[in-house]
Amino acid sequence: MDLKKAFRRAVLKNGITLLFEKRNLPLISIGVAVKSGGINEASSEKGISHFIEHLLYKGTPKRNAFQIAEEIEKRGGELNGFTEEELTAYWCKIPSNQAEVGFDVLFDMVKNPLFSNEEIEKERKVIFEEIKMRKDNPQIYVLDKIQQFLYDAPLGKDLIGTYKTMSSITREDILRRFKEVYTPNNMILSVVGDYDFEKLKNLVEKNFGNNRGNVQNFKIKRKNESRIEKRKGIDQANLIFAFHSPLANKKDSYAAEVLMSYMSGGMSSKLFTEIREKRNLAYAVKGQVNVRKDYSYSMIYVGTSGENIKEIKKIILEEFKKVSENFNEGNLKQAKEQLIGRYRISMEDSEVQMTRLLFQELEGDASKFYNFEENVSKVSLKEVKKLASEVKEGNYSFFALVPDKN
Repeated sequence: MDLKKAFRRAVLKNGITLLFEKRNLPLISIGVAVKSGGINEASSEKGISHFIEHLLYKGTPKRNAFQIAEEIEKRGGELNGFTEEELTAYWCKIPSNQAEVGFDVLFDMVKNPLFSNEEIEKERKVIFEEIKMRKDNPQIYVLDKIQQFLYDAPLGKDLIGTYKTMSSITREDILRRFKEVYTPNNMILSVVGDYDFEKLKNLVEKNFGNNRGNVQNFKIKRKNESRIEKRKGIDQANLIFAFHSPLANKKDSYAAEVLMSYMSGGMSSKLFTEIREKRNLAYAVKGQVNVRKDYSYSMIYVGTSGENIKEIKKIILEEFKKVSENFNEGNLKQAKEQLIGRYRISMEDSEVQMTRLLFQELEGDASKFYNFEENVSKVSLKEVKKLASEVKEGNYSFFALVPDKN
């Protein structure tokens, strides 16, 4: 099935953007998102988007927290949400013959949250525990921290917030932000599954009015900083090596994807081979590219021993230098095939597809998602080698959490 031909996009009069990919399997994934997240928060209110996400599951005039979950789960469905830098989303996956239930629950949540004082205080405590959990898990901790070494505040502040900011956010703050952001002109509805597009448009027009809101924006300032932090009670060192990548609206953003596929895309990648297989310096070697419209970076995670930190950083820099000098057409073809293959495999899951369409829409038009293979195929050898040549001393950020043996 040609999924590009199965895709429809529309912006309704009230400003809601509809994304729809028709599939014939008897299930549907539905995501409702607002185009606001951590990147739209001042440093003094960090965590408010994530706080609101939690609270939208805590009850409406029509349903309490248990009923919100039960209506989806008793039909075999899944319900969840997430907060990212550019958006906050609520989604469910449910059998397609129960699609109306899924729409009704999600629409109710994003339109009619109660924000009761009792639930606000209860959920504030839950988020305090989440902050502790993320700090106590070394791998999650370094992934959370690296952004503050790549960007100044507010983007460099933790998405989840801090004890200080989460203690200071009031119900009035929450209500004000909700009214500003949760409006049709800031919303995207992404649907992948067995449904009808015209029926979907009518359903949305019936359920949403024309009120409009505004999303605040802050300047993004890049930097490169490094730090090694010691912690007692851990046995493994966890490190992140990261560098700024081309933005999603730049032509060479796909070159960054190809480069990282070659360097860290699985057990046959250059860095996995050099660090783990040849030298036995680590167990985990993983890479990731966060390509967004307003900010973008690539990173490599390694789980190793504290005494290996300097050697591993040296290997990473050496391997990027080798690519800048020796990367050839055969390497390029292999990296492209791997990247395109993974793209095709990822499209199998309607939930993943629904989410990826949301993020693509933030770049301007979700229909461009289906041009991924074409854009990857256009990447040149020169582009990849140029990006690799830029990964050098003074042009990266590095953070390691290592065992304190003293």
